Amino acid sequence: MSQQQYEKYYVPAQSPWPIVGAVALFLIAVGAGNFVIESSKGEDGYGGLILLAGLITLFTMLIGWFRDQIHESMNGIHSKQLGRSYRQGMSWFIFSEVMFFAAFFGALFYARVISTQWLGGASNNAMTNEVLWPGFEAIWPLVTTPDGTTTEAMGWYGLPLINTVVLLLSSVTCHFAHVGLETGNRKKLTSLLGVTILLGIFFLILQAEEYIHAYREMGLTLQSGVYGNTFFMLTGFHGLHVTLGTILLIVMFFRVLKGHFNAENQFAFMAASWYWHFVDVVWVMLFFFVYVL
Repeated sequence: MSQQQYEKYYVPAQSPWPIVGAVALFLIAVGAGNFVIESSKGEDGYGGLILLAGLITLFTMLIGWFRDQIHESMNGIHSKQLGRSYRQGMSWFIFSEVMFFAAFFGALFYARVISTQWLGGASNNAMTNEVLWPGFEAIWPLVTTPDGTTTEAMGWYGLPLINTVVLLLSSVTCHFAHVGLETGNRKKLTSLLGVTILLGIFFLILQAEEYIHAYREMGLTLQSGVYGNTFFMLTGFHGLHVTLGTILLIVMFFRVLKGHFNAENQFAFMAASWYWHFVDVVWVMLFFFVYVL
């Protein structure tokens, strides 16, 4: 019986970046919360500064951590066993993101299918309807708040439809950029990856334009009741994920320009591609349940 050979498992040195990332996320959460509250009240505070400090800390962490990972990969320190661990880690990360959005879609489902119908007198709750919200109509989207404030619902046509086409097209270009990497076609890889990044940036610009239109012309804000809350919660968090995915693709683009990656050593690119396709799938579901239905 031949002696079984075990591959050495690379254990990286202690890194400061996880705790730096935790501090950054804490600052972003505190800063964003205070910034929204201060903005809604028209007050001046430190929320914006705390949010900015968190974002700067986050970008510092990303630069440092990416630099260390690239150094380890290009110096041949990583092993196949570590590569399998990376794939499992990325798979679990994407699964956690699926659960993250599932919670928000669940909140939308509850508000739309259960709470709205209940307030409207369904399931023998006619008395509850008269006590809590007399004259309430069980329709969605709810464009009237309990205090009588009215807003408009965002339609699926126009900017949302254009953004859907843009993001679906970016998923196609990302896929064929990956094909170019696996077949050794660097020109195809570079050009299509660049197009994917431009489409991602274009998506974010159009979403910002959509938000400006919603606030200024439609009266659709975070104060527009449960409809406004769920709308900005889902689209806003998705926009944050598109921003992160675009940053990842930009890092991959500069690595490609430096000659990194080949058919055998490409996990970083593959992980970014997985994440981008996940973002695209979430948007398709979001477009259908938030805008169309």
